[in-house]
Amino acid sequence: MSTITKKELIDRIAGNTHTRPGMVKPVVQSFLDEIIRELAKGNRLEFRDFGVFETKMRPARTARNPKTLEDVQVPAARVVRFKMGRLMKQKLGAAKRQESR
Repeated sequence: MSTITKKELIDRIAGNTHTRPGMVKPVVQSFLDEIIRELAKGNRLEFRDFGVFETKMRPARTARNPKTLEDVQVPAARVVRFKMGRLMKQKLGAAKRQESR
């Protein structure tokens, strides 16, 4: 398993669309900025067959510092949740079945 960076993703999209990376980069960055902006507003983003991004409140809880074993209060926080869409589930499910063989 490897990590794909934003630059690598931009280069791939540029290659697939026969476009210069300099033209693709602002589009990709704008797309990512809009996702962040909408999630910050509390909106849900749904991309058919890909998945859904939404924010949820994680309640406050008590955790334990493993080094000192002291209890620590962790405040409530808003977190981003992603739920896979149908096509992604199919693709990842097929890959998972092949790995188990």
